[in-house]
Amino acid sequence: MPRRLGELEDAVMTRVWQWNRPVTVREVLEDLQKDRSIAYTTVMTVMDNLHQKGWVRREVDGRAYRYTSVSTRAAYSAALMNEAWSTSDNPAAALVAFFGMMSAEQREALQDAMRVVQRDDAEDSAPVTDTGPETAPDTRAVTGTHTGSDTGSDTGPDTTGTPAEVPGGGAKPPGR
Repeated sequence: MPRRLGELEDAVMTRVWQWNRPVTVREVLEDLQKDRSIAYTTVMTVMDNLHQKGWVRREVDGRAYRYTSVSTRAAYSAALMNEAWSTSDNPAAALVAFFGMMSAEQREALQDAMRVVQRDDAEDSAPVTDTGPETAPDTRAVTGTHTGSDTGSDTGPDTTGTPAEVPGGGAKPPGR
């Protein structure tokens, strides 16, 4: 089960997720220094800790490491929500209370997500027929799995993770 990131870990991961490319400690440091006074060694230690915990992978680039995220922020958030929901003694009541706290925009996003899940369920249960090349619907805005540029083209399969791949053992929702 994933544990919630600490404040500085979250600040570092936010940058790694937003930039969606390999980053160095120096790049993260310079951006963090816009908001706070922080030492290079502090950021280096946090990024090393995130690597050891499985949140980022790293590759040597000269005398430095370049870090990339293992999972997406959406997958991290989903794993935290799943963890909170699964610890409730009354999951249905917890969901009702949670939905009651949502804004209209959040409820609309939830409805969009449910449509994607229902469509995926229908596709999973449909008989398999060979009709040629498949064209999958574009669900990147709902699922948060887009890894390409913002031009609408995708550079390949998403390898940044799903809720099942969140460090710390986050699991897919039941039945998925």
